[in-house]
This record gives sequence, structure tokens and C-alpha cells, in this order.
Amino acid sequence: MTVTEPNAHAVLTPPPIATAAFFDAAAAVARLEEIYQRNTAFLRKEFERWVQGEAIPVRVRATYPFVRITTATHARLDSRLAYGFVSGPGVHETTVTRPDLFRGYFTEQIRLLMANHGVPVEIGESAEPIPIHFAYPRGIATAASFSAARPERLLRDVFDTPDLAAMDDAIVNGTLALPPGAPRPLAMFRAARVDYSLHRLAHYTGTSPEYFQNFVIFTNYQFYVDAFARICRARMAAGDARGAAFVEPGEVVTPNARLGGGKTGAKTTGAPPERAPQMPAFHLVEPDHNGITMINIGTGPSNARNITDHVAVMRPYAWLMLGHCAGLRNTQKLGDYVLAHGYVREDHVLDEELPLWVPIPALAEIQVALEQAVGEVTGSTGFDLKRVMRTGTVASVDNRNWEIGDHAAIIRRLSLSRAVALDMESAAIAANGFRFRVPYGTLLAVSDKPLHGEIKLAGMAGEFYRQRVEQHLEIGLLALDKLKLQEAEPLHSRQLRSFRGGVPVGRGRGEAASRRTCRSRRLRDARICVACLARACTHNRTSHVRFRATGHRNEAVRRSEADPKRTLRALGCGGRQR
Repeated sequence: MTVTEPNAHAVLTPPPIATAAFFDAAAAVARLEEIYQRNTAFLRKEFERWVQGEAIPVRVRATYPFVRITTATHARLDSRLAYGFVSGPGVHETTVTRPDLFRGYFTEQIRLLMANHGVPVEIGESAEPIPIHFAYPRGIATAASFSAARPERLLRDVFDTPDLAAMDDAIVNGTLALPPGAPRPLAMFRAARVDYSLHRLAHYTGTSPEYFQNFVIFTNYQFYVDAFARICRARMAAGDARGAAFVEPGEVVTPNARLGGGKTGAKTTGAPPERAPQMPAFHLVEPDHNGITMINIGTGPSNARNITDHVAVMRPYAWLMLGHCAGLRNTQKLGDYVLAHGYVREDHVLDEELPLWVPIPALAEIQVALEQAVGEVTGSTGFDLKRVMRTGTVASVDNRNWEIGDHAAIIRRLSLSRAVALDMESAAIAANGFRFRVPYGTLLAVSDKPLHGEIKLAGMAGEFYRQRVEQHLEIGLLALDKLKLQEAEPLHSRQLRSFRGGVPVGRGRGEAASRRTCRSRRLRDARICVACLARACTHNRTSHVRFRATGHRNEAVRRSEADPKRTLRALGCGGRQR
């Protein structure tokens, strides 16, 4: 141990580990793990002393390891690359956490950085403190051996605790302002931000981050999760050729019969939680995290943004939204599919981080996989595929009772956008995929058509669920199987790359430094400060009718009300059939 400044500001730290350069990726990751494990073990040991009542008169601190690369050339790399490089000369650095969890990702990214730039990486101890809560991967309350003793000094007086101001998304949002001479970010998330999300995932989903897979399905109905669980249990009992285990909330693990699991389920371990988690996750585990995670996110854009904010640190290869929607066209039938190629973002949960003028493009690789899967599962090909699936814009709203709001204003806005479906979650999931550079896609099933008098009632909904849920899920699973066969490079589309370029994506989690300190409207590192532009934008936000009754009516709405039949016909709600 090392004690610095032997006075009231003394700090107790583990002995320093010198920064070293590495030309071998595996050796670099081994050093990352050595630093992380040594430093977190040091914090746990001192914390146990503290809770047992021992006097610790100084502050206790240990820091995260860092990865650094220094380049000195503007030479262009292979322009097809979407990750594994930095965009220009200079020092690029990031702090990292949990090398045990992200070993494969760190090894791949460091290997690519060295191969693409021909320089070594440096590994050492950063200045970013490890909060004591994050020294316990499974949670400080369950791992620490608390005693009845009450220490005289408060926890925050002895140990570093999570600092939310230092865990923002300034890098992702394009608002990071670096002081002169500071290293540039090497990744989208700094270490404490990743640790925070890992703990949130365990809390919300009821499963450990270790079980999360590279391909993720979000759904807004329990029926899909029930069907997924039946499929996965059947695969495990049948000795599935790829799956290793099926994991449910409470870390109930059903191993594959081929690998020694019991066909009757007798060897299943773990117990369901007494109370269901808020957004339960289920994992079809495959080697190298190449399986599928399904999460029931519930209803609403707030949930959709919340869970994707945290799943993003896992750096999945792709995520999909499979759920229900309202069909907006008269030609649609209940059970028809909608493949989203655009979004009307009336959910307002990401307006500050990703302004509405930012387009959310469809990604070709995802779209093709979903369309092919629909065709194969339904047996439809060519022009006949249009009988069961429509490609178009999905509107996502923040008001579940949108259909009983200002009807004429609602219909006009939907007509102008050419939306073919409406839900509450899809736009937030796609927008956060774009924001976090995670490939995304949306395939919805029409469960009601309120604009055409087909309202979702108990009997109609039950019949729809029996007919469509399992087929819809089968399509989603097949689409992900198709994506698994692709190489990682084309899947991580360059459409997701920022001006800066080179922020690592893929399986794993990197981190970066500095707080949000942008106070001026200027360009930094060829990236627009979106927060400043958003504040300076002259766009009239009051024109964004939120699909609910308000006192505000603009001239365009008044004109539409003057001839509502014209607007209704545009959506097939009245007059000539489309």
C-alpha cells in the first residue's frame, strides 16, 4: 500500500503499476485484467475492514486501467472499416472495466488498432477512481460481509462513490469539449458509465450481464417472451447443436441436454425471483456470446430508452424490435407485418440528445434479413409478399390514448408522414441504436386498426395472439440467424459512424474520459456540438403536436379541419378505398 500526503488529505492506494507498451493484444488484455483485479480486490479488502469497525483515518482509492494509442499520420486507412481505427493523428485514450467480461472484445479491438496503425498500445493505471460500489460486480449489498458495527466516518468520507456527473454520454452525444492537450476518446463510454449500466441491467432484467448475448430482441408483450421460453426449453431438451444453455430471471439456468443437461429439466439450477423484474431478460446462450437475448421492455418510450441506454454498453452486434402496432392503412389486415424503413419520432424521449432533424436511416443488412425471413416463414415471395408485409414509416408516440385526442390534427400529421403503423417504442429503440452505433431494425405486427373501427378488445386480441405471436417470433429468430452468418464488418454499417470515426463497436465495452463542459457553439474535431445547435435552433417546437388534445392549433391544422374528408382519404379512413 501507498499513502500519499500524510495529513488530512492523505490517500491510501495500492502500489503503482507502471505504464507499459504492448505489441501483443492478448498480453495487453492480460495487463488490463491484472490492474483491474488487483485494484478492485484492494478496495474490497479495505471496505471489509471499514464495515467491521476498523478505523481508517485516510481516504482509500484505486483507479481503473486505461488503454492508449498514439498515432502520428493522417494516412487514410481502408475506408470500408466501421471500427478498429482512429480517425487521425494524436493521443487516443479510454478507461476500461471488467476485462474478465469483455476479454474477447478488448482483444479484438486492440488487435485491430495495432494492425491498422502499426503502433503499440499502452496499458496503465488511469486517474479515474473506481467507485466502491463497482468494486463488487454482483452488488455491494450482497457481496460485502456487513456487521452490526456502525463506522464513525461516512462511506463517502473514506471511499469514492458513483459520481453521476462523471458518467454522462457527452462522447456519444457529440457534446464533449476537451481541454487543450487532453487525449481524445478511444471509445464511447468511460469505465464508470459501463459499470453503472452493468448494475442497472442486473437490476432491471433479473439476470447477470455475463449472460447477455450479441443479438438482442426487444418486445412489448409477455406473449413473445413466453413463446421464446418454450422454444428455448425445447431446444435445450432436444440437444440443440449451437445453444449451451437457456437462462431466465433469477439466473435459472437450463443446460443443453447435449452438454449434460437433463431432458426432464431436473438439472436446471437457480430459482425464479420472488418478484418479477421490471424488464425481464431471457438468454439463449451460445459460445462467444453469439446467442440471443430477449427483453420484455413493457409499454412506452421511456422504458425503451431506459433499457437501450444500458444494453448499449454490452456492444451487441444488432438489436431488433418485435412487437405490436396499430395499422394506419385501410388495406392492412390484423396480423399483417410492418417493416419500418423510417420513423416519426413523436415520443420525445431523445429530443435533446438526438434532435428531430437527425434522420434515422434504415440499415440495408437488417432490412434484407428481415424481409427474407418474412418470405421464408410465410411462404410468400416476390409481389405476393406485399399481401402480408408492408414496408413504410412507423410513428412512435408518447400517449397511449392517442386515438382519442384531436382527431383531425392526428390524422393530418400521420398522412403527411406517410406512416403505415403506430406504436410507442420502435422509434426510441432505433434512435438509440443509431446514437450508440448499434445496428437496429423493426418488424411489427398489426394488432388493431383504431382509425378504421377495429379496436383491440379482449376477444380479438386473444385470437390475434394465438395466430401471430409464434410466427412473428420465428421470423425474428430466423432474421438474426441470417445476420449471424454475415461478417461483422458489413453488419456494422458505416451509416452509424460519426464524423470522428473509429469509435470501437462490436462485442464489448470501451470507455472514455472528460465531462460534458461544452459552453460554446463551435465545431470540435469536425463534429457538430448538437446540444448547442439544439439550443440555437429556430425550429418552433410548439408545432410538434404530441398526438393529444392541446389548446394549440396552427394554421395548417385549421386548414386540415376545414376539409377533414380529404385527410381521412389519404389514410384510407373514408371515401375512396386505397
